[in-house]
Amino acid sequence: MKILHKGYLTGPIIGALWALVMSVTLGVAISFATGAAAKPALIGSLILGLATGFARVRIANRWAADAVAVIVALALMAVGLGALQFDDSFNFVWRVALSVVLAGAVSIPLNSILRELRFGALTRHQFEDAVIRFLTGFGYIFFTAIVVIPFYVMVMTSMKSQQQLMLNPLDFSIDLSRGWHLFDSYYELMTRFHFGRYLWTSFYVSVLTVLLTLLFSVPGAYAVARLRFRGQKVFSRGILLIYMVPMIVLALPIYIAYSMVGLRNSILGIVMIYPVTTIPVALYMLQGYFRGLPAEVEEAGLMDGLSRLKVIWKITLPLALPAMASVGLYVFMIAWNEFLLAFMLLDDPSKFTLTRGIASLNSSEIPRQHLMAGAVIATVPIMALFLGLERFMTRGLTAGAVKG
Repeated sequence: MKILHKGYLTGPIIGALWALVMSVTLGVAISFATGAAAKPALIGSLILGLATGFARVRIANRWAADAVAVIVALALMAVGLGALQFDDSFNFVWRVALSVVLAGAVSIPLNSILRELRFGALTRHQFEDAVIRFLTGFGYIFFTAIVVIPFYVMVMTSMKSQQQLMLNPLDFSIDLSRGWHLFDSYYELMTRFHFGRYLWTSFYVSVLTVLLTLLFSVPGAYAVARLRFRGQKVFSRGILLIYMVPMIVLALPIYIAYSMVGLRNSILGIVMIYPVTTIPVALYMLQGYFRGLPAEVEEAGLMDGLSRLKVIWKITLPLALPAMASVGLYVFMIAWNEFLLAFMLLDDPSKFTLTRGIASLNSSEIPRQHLMAGAVIATVPIMALFLGLERFMTRGLTAGAVKG
C-alpha cells in the first residue's frame, strides 16, 4: 500500500475512480431527464479521470487543472472516446455542452478531494485524508441516488398518460405541453377513488396513536427512570424486547381475536392495536431522557411541598417537551406508514387508511400512474413533516443519551 503514497499515483487513481462515478451519475441523470440514452463509457471515463487527477497534483493553479479537464473531455468526444456516449437525438452543441459539464463535475470536486496532495511522496495522513474525502463524496452520491431515483420515477410516472406509458414505459421525462393535465391522476384519485377520505383517516388515526402512546409511555418511562421497585431493571431491559417481536408473528392471533370480538374492519380496532407497536419503543426512548434530567430539580420541588404527581406535571413534563415532541413525531410516522395491520384488518373501502388505499390500486384494472400518484400523496406529507421538524426530532432523540 505504501507504493501508492505518491502524489503522481494517488491523484490519477482517485481521479479515474471519481470520473467513473460522475460519468455514471450524469449519464443516469440525463437519461431520466430527457428520455434519451447517455451511456457512460469506461475507457473515456478512466482517461478523463487520470488526466484530471494528474493535472491536479502537478499543476498548482486550479483553473489550469480545470482547463485540462475540459480540453481532455472535448478531445475524447471528438475522437469518439468520450466519457459519455450520446445517441443521435443529441446534436453537436448539446454534446459539447454536456462534455464540458462532465469535465466540471470531475474537476471541481477533485480540487477539494486532492487539495492536500503534492506530486511527490505523501504522508500517511495526506493519503488517507484524500481517500476518505473520495469515499465521502461517493457515499453522498450513492445514497442520494438510492433515495432520489425511486422518488423521481414515482413522480414522473404519476404525471404520465396511459398512452405515454404504453408507448415507452421507461421514459421518465416530463411533457410540459400537457399543462394541468399532468395532474389528471391526482384529480381522479381525489374524486373517483376518494383519496381525500383515506388521507383524513390516516391523519386522525396517527394523531390518536400518538396521544395514546404518550399517555401510556410517559408515566411508564418516568417510573422506570425515577422510581425504585422490585423488577425495575428487568422491566427496563425487557421493554425493547417486546418491540423486537416481528409483527408478522402476531398477525394471525390478532386477526383471530379481532374477528371473535367484532373489532375487525373498524377504525377503533386499528387505533387500539397501533399503540401496541409504538409504546415499547417510546418507553425505551423516553426513559433515557428522564434519566438525563437532573434529579435535584425534582427533589427541590418535593422539598417545597409538592406531591410526586405535581412535580411530574409542573417540573418534569415541561422539561421533557423536546423529547415528547420527537417521540410523537416518530410515532406519527410509524402510524402513517403502517401497512400490515391495516391490510389485514380493513376490508371496507370507507375505512381504509392511506397505505391500505394505495394497496387497493395495485390492480391490472387500474392504470399504473394512479398507483404512483397515490404513493406520492402518501410520501410527500410525511416527508415535509420530517424535513420541517428534523432538527427538533434529532435534538429530542439524542437528549439524555449520555446519562441514559
